[in-house]
Amino acid sequence: MNKKKIINDPVYGFISIPSGFIFDLIQHPYFQRLRYIKQVSMTHLVYPGALHTRFQHALGAMHLMALAVETLRGKGTVITEAEEEAALVAILLHDIGHGPFSHSLEHTLVEGVSHELLSALMMAELNEVFARRLDLAIEIFNNRHPKRFLHQLISGQLDLDRMDYLSRDSFFTGVAEGVISFDRIIKMMNVVGNELVIEHKGIYSIEKFLIARRLMYWQVYLHKTVLGAEQMLLKILQRAKELYGNGISLFASPSLEHFLRNKITRANFTENVSHLTHFSRLDDTDILSAVKTWAYHDDPILQMLCSRLMARTLYHTELYNSELDSRFIDELKARAVTYFGIDVAHVDYYVWTQLIENSAYELNSSNIKILMKDGSIQDIAEASDLSNLETLSKKVRKFAVSFPKELLATHQ
Repeated sequence: MNKKKIINDPVYGFISIPSGFIFDLIQHPYFQRLRYIKQVSMTHLVYPGALHTRFQHALGAMHLMALAVETLRGKGTVITEAEEEAALVAILLHDIGHGPFSHSLEHTLVEGVSHELLSALMMAELNEVFARRLDLAIEIFNNRHPKRFLHQLISGQLDLDRMDYLSRDSFFTGVAEGVISFDRIIKMMNVVGNELVIEHKGIYSIEKFLIARRLMYWQVYLHKTVLGAEQMLLKILQRAKELYGNGISLFASPSLEHFLRNKITRANFTENVSHLTHFSRLDDTDILSAVKTWAYHDDPILQMLCSRLMARTLYHTELYNSELDSRFIDELKARAVTYFGIDVAHVDYYVWTQLIENSAYELNSSNIKILMKDGSIQDIAEASDLSNLETLSKKVRKFAVSFPKELLATHQ
């Protein structure tokens, strides 16, 4: 069987699958599951084109890794064929542990278990299936390989993961502010002292990359309507778990029911192999089919949340730059109790707040290094003449409140 396939990608054109081993990894159910997990969760409710998947993103990141390896080799960096394949595998599988609706439901189905930990566990499982052929990839993924720059290409402030998701998400949302010069950034990559650096000629492309990341976060990923929709989904699962805790069974796929019925935490997740097995069978369709069915359930809270989400009758969400006055929130909750005739104990399903934090560039955390013309190395924050780069490194905090639109008239 010919396993050296090419895939037509809307962002980059043709992507090559470089080896039979990588083809077999892509064919594995763990990886095929990513076809059914949306890359940007509920963002399609604001940007209808944003229906692309983790599967596409993983292939795109692998393609960029192949370009980066080619560039670095051309500049004299020694990367063996085994290291190249391992780096391709590591970035291909970097998101394999994502659950349904990606980041939205992280820590919800399994409390305290991140997608990074799940990715590591699934890669370990695949390593056994493929007779330990992933040893080197796992070493690079966990930053235990002596060539540190290979890990930096996978996880850092200028990694190929970020380069693909900015390019891909801006393409599918149609948000032009997210467009970056990924090809030029890769061409400007080099390695000095085992560290990934960007040649001085590429500094403006890096500045644009950082600005694009900031704009995409506030315009797409942290868009107030997206935040409200994601929180509605969280509240739906919270209510479903509560009902299960009260002895009420709901329609759910066997694997979803496993997580709704049992309290599974980071402490006990690895104790029972069935937890990972069930998790590896979950994708967006499990959640969506449940939400569609629960929209007709007898429980008024579950029915209300699910029917609104399916009809896109979303909660109204407002963002503020300063902390919300508790009296304002209490007043909203009181109005919700009166308007909907609900028990005070359930008001948090109708009115909630959340804190959102983001910074485009984090100082002292795998900093982006610039190779200057005189051979010295400078942090991008020092090398750049962009006056607001320091501003990009500051953590922006915003405060959100969400509530049904029916309360909007009383709120105003």
